[in-house]
Amino acid sequence: MTFRQQQNVSGSLWHRPGVFDQILDYSNRANPYPLYAELRKPPVVREDDGSYIVSTYREIVALLRDPRVSSDPRYRADHVAGPDEGAPRLPPDVASLDSPEHDRARRRLMRHFGPPHSPDRIDRLVPELDEIVTGLIDNFAGRNRVGLVDEFAYPFPVTVICRVLGVPREDEPRFRVWSTDFIQAGDPATGDFATRSRRREQTTAEMGRYMGELADARRDHPGDDMLSGLVTDDGPDGRFSRGELMTNAAALLIAGHETTVNLITNGMLTLLRHPDVLQRIRREPELAIRAVEELLRYEPPVHWLPNRCAIADIDIAGTVIPAGAPITLVIAAGNRDPNHVSDPDRFDPDRRDLEHLGFGSGVHYCFGAPLARPETQIALTQLARRLENPRLVTDPPEYRPNQLLCGPRHLLVEFDRVIPT
Repeated sequence: MTFRQQQNVSGSLWHRPGVFDQILDYSNRANPYPLYAELRKPPVVREDDGSYIVSTYREIVALLRDPRVSSDPRYRADHVAGPDEGAPRLPPDVASLDSPEHDRARRRLMRHFGPPHSPDRIDRLVPELDEIVTGLIDNFAGRNRVGLVDEFAYPFPVTVICRVLGVPREDEPRFRVWSTDFIQAGDPATGDFATRSRRREQTTAEMGRYMGELADARRDHPGDDMLSGLVTDDGPDGRFSRGELMTNAAALLIAGHETTVNLITNGMLTLLRHPDVLQRIRREPELAIRAVEELLRYEPPVHWLPNRCAIADIDIAGTVIPAGAPITLVIAAGNRDPNHVSDPDRFDPDRRDLEHLGFGSGVHYCFGAPLARPETQIALTQLARRLENPRLVTDPPEYRPNQLLCGPRHLLVEFDRVIPT
C-alpha cells in the first residue's frame, strides 16, 4: 500500500490524534515530558496527515541507522516544488544528503574541523573558550541579576563559531535574523511542509551569498579558519563547488551556535533546580563532563529530528511505514524511555549508563558535538564556580516559541556577587 493510499486509512495502524498537537501547543513548552510519555505508549504513531511519529529509544536508533530512511526531502511523497522550480538554487547541505554523497561532504568538512586531519583544532581553542567565558562573567560584576541567555548563553557560542568559521563577529545582527528565520522554517506549527521548505531555501540562499563572499575573500587572503581551509585545500575528495560551500557554511554557522545556546541554558536551568549538583560541580569541576552527558539525555537542546522519510516500506515495532511517508523522530521522548534508562525523569550525572540521543546517531551524528561538549562544560563549570548563591527569578522561565529547539528564551538569574577569578 502506498503512502498516498494510507493517508486515509486507520484501524490496524496506531492512531492517536491530539497528543502531538498538544506537544506543539506553546502552553506545554516548559514541560512536554508527560506528553512524551503518552506519545511513547505506541512506539510509532501515524498522524492525520500521513506522517509517522517515532518516540521510543530502540526504534529511533534503528531508524537513524537504517539506509531506508532518507534525509533528502525530495523523497517525501508530500514534497511540492516551489513556483521557482526552474530557477537556480543552492545544492543541499550535508544534513540533507544520504550516503555516499553525505559521507564525502562530511569528510571534506571534517578535514578542517577535527580528527584525523585536524585533531588539535578543538584542543587549541580551549584556552580561548575559557577566556571568552571569563570575560562574559566579569561583565556581571557589581550586579545581582542577569539575563543568562542574552548576556551569556547566546554571545559565547556565537563568538566561538565565528572564530572557527572565520565570520566577522560584528556581523552577528545580520545572521541572527537569518538564523531565526531558518529555525522557524523547521517548526511544524508555522505552516505546511512545502511553505516551510520554500522559506528555508530563501533564507539559506541569502545566508549562502553572504558566506560565499567571505569565502571568496579567503581565497586570496587565507587564515587559520575553516572557510580558509575549505577554499584552499585539495583533499582526496576534492573541493566543494562554490554552491556547496555556500550552503554548508551557512548551515554550520546556524547549527554551530543555536543548539549550544539551548544546551547551556537548559543546563544552567537544570543545575539551578538541582543545587546539590551545582555545588558538586563547584567542588569537583570534572563532574561537568558527566553532567553535560546527562543533560543531553535529560534536557536535550533539540527535541526531535524532522524531515526524514522512508524510501522503502519499513516494518518498525509492528507498524509498516510506507515508502514516501514523512518521519519525525522525537529524540527527547526516546531519551526518557523507561525501557532504555531506569528512573528516566530523574537528573542524575552519576548514573552508570549515559547513552543518549542528544547528538543523534548514525551517519548524521551531530557534526559539532566535539565543540559543543567543551563549550558547555566550561560554561557550566565557570558559572557554578563564580556566581555566589545563584537562584532563578522565575520558574518556569519564558520559553522559545519553537518546540524543535526547546529551551528558555529568557533565563533571569539572581546571585549575591561575582567571585573574582
